[in-house]
Amino acid sequence: MTSIRTHMAIAAALAATTLAAPAFAGERAPTNEERTGIERVLADGGFKTWGKIELDDGRWEIDDARHTDGKKYDVELDKQSFAVLKKDIDD
Repeated sequence: MTSIRTHMAIAAALAATTLAAPAFAGERAPTNEERTGIERVLADGGFKTWGKIELDDGRWEIDDARHTDGKKYDVELDKQSFAVLKKDIDD
């Protein structure tokens, strides 16, 4: 037979885990305003098409961004300024 103290400890642990979960959920799509800014930066940077845009690990990640140079890139932008942080050729 388990004690009430054990049940309370389990309930507290479950509650703490549930409440902490949203803090770790990092991936999300941009809002309409964010999407407009991101797409403006991409277009101004010579990209003509792109795939999925998501916020992950505090950076905007853009998959399969096709540049006017004919190459496809994975691009990372700053969360706030949308400045290009990284541009890797997507093989």
